[in-house]
Amino acid sequence: MSSTLAKIAEIEAEMARTQKNKATAHHLGLLKARLAKLRRELITPKGGGGGGPGEGFDVAKTGDARIGFVGFPSVGKSTLLSNLAGVYSEVAAYEFTTLTTVPGVIRYKGAKIQLLDLPGIIEGAKDGKGRGRQVIAVARTCNLILIVLDVLKPLGHKKIIENELEGFGIRLNSKPPNIGFKKKDKGGINLTTTCPQSELDAETVKSILAEYKIHNADVTLRSDATADDLIDVVEGNRVYIPCIYVLNKIDQISIEELDIIYKVPHCVPISAHHRWNFDDLLEKIWDYLKLVRIYTKPKGQLPDYTSPVVLPYSRTTVEDFCMKIHKNLIKEFKYVIEIEHQGGC
Repeated sequence: MSSTLAKIAEIEAEMARTQKNKATAHHLGLLKARLAKLRRELITPKGGGGGGPGEGFDVAKTGDARIGFVGFPSVGKSTLLSNLAGVYSEVAAYEFTTLTTVPGVIRYKGAKIQLLDLPGIIEGAKDGKGRGRQVIAVARTCNLILIVLDVLKPLGHKKIIENELEGFGIRLNSKPPNIGFKKKDKGGINLTTTCPQSELDAETVKSILAEYKIHNADVTLRSDATADDLIDVVEGNRVYIPCIYVLNKIDQISIEELDIIYKVPHCVPISAHHRWNFDDLLEKIWDYLKLVRIYTKPKGQLPDYTSPVVLPYSRTTVEDFCMKIHKNLIKEFKYVIEIEHQGGC
């Protein structure tokens, strides 16, 4: 473990020393590939040795969506979690395994949303400790990540947390790279580009793939791709999660400063202590989760608008609907009558 960490530090130091230009792009691409492989070793070490007893962070997924909260100590994350859970949770809706991991399940617009505190992402994950790995594993299952920042010192903390999450294969507010990649048995590396490339050329692509012992593959670059994009596709274990930056303690800044913050993408300014702007935050959470509510209607009766079946926007087939209710329902299922479709629900 310590040798892996030493190698990571060595490569990071070399990357910091290397000037970024066309001449060094090939060398930097190789270093990035080596770094990605070493980081993968940290998350999934050989032999499968996890954390020792009592270090578990295995949280059962409940409700329709899961939100992970990340933030440095003293930014008001705990206050935000307890106030959100306290104001918007149902009575007896707490379905958590331990008080330290899941503050609660809130109900919003008919959907049950699990709120998860993710400790250790900053404090312990990078050194590859068992609990750190388990926290990362849970973070990768979240439908949305909320990074809670102190409005008076947001940029430093934001960068550190983003780098930590990126290092563990979590990509925030981005889509998978538009790169076609297919291994084959023979024929060497065949590179096709559908648009001009500013960073990747045939030599760099071959070197990065050689680092993974891949010498025969078809690669299609459909956008101006970077070495990081290619590495993400080759690694194949990246997760793409939407993220909202929650800027807390707005009671300590001026109205003019608040106006500027409102223009920053993916940001919501709040005061957790005073419970200011929670409505805006919840509305943004709902937008980013991209959930759809489906209402069922018994024959001859009015639809039940109190308890919708909630599905992700990308999975709204009749089969998905049946599986959400019960996995055996699809076997007995005969037909469905669609009454009305409301967009943006």
